[in-house]
Amino acid sequence: MDKRKAWRDQEQQLVERWNAANERFRVAHAQIASLKPAADDPVMREADAARAELELLRRQVARLKGEFNTGKRY
Repeated sequence: MDKRKAWRDQEQQLVERWNAANERFRVAHAQIASLKPAADDPVMREADAARAELELLRRQVARLKGEFNTGKRY
């Protein structure tokens, strides 16, 4: 049972990180659309960082999904 609680906590943290990264990505792109910044602007760097974090989180979600589908989780 402790293992399931740890998995749920891990999944909840992943969801929270996903939502935060997605919000940062959305805000950065809204600023990009309104400001038309240069390529080296901090807004562009923030958008790139948010995009990179979303890609990392996508890989983690895929890994967890694979564990679930193979029976290693739950």
